[in-house]
Amino acid sequence: MASTEVERHTGVDVEEVPSAQWGWSSGSVRGYQIGGTIVGIFFLLLTIGNHQGHVEDLFMIGFALLTFGLVARSVYTTRNRDTR
Repeated sequence: MASTEVERHTGVDVEEVPSAQWGWSSGSVRGYQIGGTIVGIFFLLLTIGNHQGHVEDLFMIGFALLTFGLVARSVYTTRNRDTR
């Protein structure tokens, strides 16, 4: 008799990585998104200070925008997926 259980294929061999059976073999997408947002905010906080020139500020704003862009792309591409 056929089993009615659904087997999930994660692309990781359970014999090589035993923890893959519980879903622990991949990173947390939501955790990466939260971490990226915190890093982007940190970049913006680095613009506060006693700078004489504002070249550093432009670089920090650029890095923050790049980080927020990558987080937004991640949110957009994983919006219909189970992120755990």
